[in-house]
Amino acid sequence: MTELFNRVIPCLLLQDGGLVKTTNFARPRYVGDPINAIRIFNEKYVDELVFLDITASRTGSEPDYDLISRIAGECFMPLCYGGGIRRLEQARRVVAAGVEKIAVNSMAIDRPHLLAELSQELGASSVVAAIDVKRDLFGRERVYHPGQRRLTRLSPVEHVKALVAAGAGEVFLNNVDRDGRYCGFDTDLIARVSAAVSVPLIACGGAANLDDMRAAVDAGASGAAAGSIFVFYGPHRAVLINYPDYASVRRLFKR
Repeated sequence: MTELFNRVIPCLLLQDGGLVKTTNFARPRYVGDPINAIRIFNEKYVDELVFLDITASRTGSEPDYDLISRIAGECFMPLCYGGGIRRLEQARRVVAAGVEKIAVNSMAIDRPHLLAELSQELGASSVVAAIDVKRDLFGRERVYHPGQRRLTRLSPVEHVKALVAAGAGEVFLNNVDRDGRYCGFDTDLIARVSAAVSVPLIACGGAANLDDMRAAVDAGASGAAAGSIFVFYGPHRAVLINYPDYASVRRLFKR
């Protein structure tokens, strides 16, 4: 099977060992067991999976290494994990469990030098700078700190540039205001961030369908990630783990 150049990536949120989906980073709704979801995605030739542990991010707890090991053991596709990574030793344990990429978000704000440590140890291609963006009361784009649940004064474009200079080999750009809203990606932001750095950028936040993902790629993203469209189905948002058939993705994302 020919590898797709532009990736279509389910982004799955972990909370207390289960899968949840949020709206605007709030009101998490339980959507199932992560292992069962992986088994379904394995059968659908998913390009890549991103798992973000929002419990570890918010509470300062250690990553759930046992769960990460079980997730990695089930995955047939490349796997990126983020949540609770604050030290190099933690990243080593996660990679040893079978994870290919480490995403760093809160600590990229609090201690950006961690990215340099990870890059030197694991290689830049295994280090993902995750950035959440939200507008303030005046409509200005600011980097959002997920661990402290607050806006910072950081400009998204300048923050991304600094993290790539520190050693990140990929950027995961998420939009808090569009999370779970099915309103499409912020293609203007994607275009500006992707133009500022030379590493791959994965866009997330707002996808309602594959056409939205195509628009993100056209704006400069190397791939598009989403949560809702891969865990819900229909107007009433019934829980259903799903992924578009390979032919549909192939037609839309021609190499």
